[in-house]
Amino acid sequence: MSSGPGGAAPLQIDEKEFEHNPHALYDVLRSDAPVREIIAPGGTKVWLVTRYDDAKSVLNDNRLSKNIEAGQKVIQRHTEGEAGMVFASELAAHMMNTDPPDHTRLRKQVNKVFTQRAVEKLGPRIEEITTELLDAMEGQDQVDLMRAFAYPLPMAVICELLGVPAVDQERFKGWVPTQLSGGDAESLAQATTALLEYLYELIESKRSEPADDLLTGLVRSSDDGKLNTQELVSMAFLLLVAGNETTVNLIGNGALALLRHPDQLAALRADRSLLPGAVEEFLRYESPVNTSSLRFTTEPIEVGGVVVPEGELVVVALTSANRDESQYENAGSFDIHRPGNANLSFGHGIHYCVGAQLARLEAQIAFDRLIERFPDIRLAADPDDLRWQPGTALRGLRSLPVSLGARRG
Repeated sequence: MSSGPGGAAPLQIDEKEFEHNPHALYDVLRSDAPVREIIAPGGTKVWLVTRYDDAKSVLNDNRLSKNIEAGQKVIQRHTEGEAGMVFASELAAHMMNTDPPDHTRLRKQVNKVFTQRAVEKLGPRIEEITTELLDAMEGQDQVDLMRAFAYPLPMAVICELLGVPAVDQERFKGWVPTQLSGGDAESLAQATTALLEYLYELIESKRSEPADDLLTGLVRSSDDGKLNTQELVSMAFLLLVAGNETTVNLIGNGALALLRHPDQLAALRADRSLLPGAVEEFLRYESPVNTSSLRFTTEPIEVGGVVVPEGELVVVALTSANRDESQYENAGSFDIHRPGNANLSFGHGIHYCVGAQLARLEAQIAFDRLIERFPDIRLAADPDDLRWQPGTALRGLRSLPVSLGARRG
């Protein structure tokens, strides 16, 4: 067993290299230093956990806290220069940044909307939106699949679920990605201000004109004293982000994986019963969420034979855990027939993604209709030339040029 202090100096992460290909670093760390102190882009020192078993243990360990108020102090202590909030404080008081009992109280407000039965009822509407998007792609030789399909589908679904008017959905295209990637201080401040103003405006509209949607339900919970105003705004923000960007990346990363492996695409086209397993392999092979959100130790804990002291930041590399050879045979290979695919892309434990079933359903419908409509779809760019979104938290493409070929029938 080794202890944190006094060991190797923290590893400085090269942001550009990591953004382009995090797997190269993860392969080395899983082998040589599976629990390693690093300095992440932005200057924050964290302990990075890269192996599957260690990752699963950390995600379910209540000795690691996600309390945002105490956590911000830890972040400041471990960051070179000035440490800012990952999101504006008005947007951060949601269930991902809390511990029980507050986490339990907050999650209870949305759990019933995301049960398997409730999600399945959304299937017909998801199919309609998918068909509309594919119709709009008709007649074009080449499209950016991210812009034309992967982005607007989840955005439309979560906005309808929340009760965001269709005319307002375009406004989120700049606000949400800026919040996720950080961007420069001025852009972040502008996006935060615009997003906050809109959310307050939307909440007041639901209060004055209630509707049959999730946000109206959350407003009622706030009025009944179950949520305070900051929690209400933060919850709306979280659902917009978690209900959108993760699924965008799932569709984009899955499409790229299929297009780079024509044999797997052909197998899926021939047998659609493989779709549920294929979606799990999309999640595992190129996770839409690269790293977990920050946790901090409330006491010394042992992870993978390393003692991490109290008051340290810990991040789980979900992308790395999903390619751990000790958990998956031929982990670096893409195989939609893979059995027992218990990936960690949606997390584990009490913070497991509440919208996981919805994301899976959207992806299954999206790929089923896409390959049926455009059976000859193929990549229209060199894979090495594709660029990934900035930031370390999520893993998603900036664009995905594809040639559609002839449509079915």
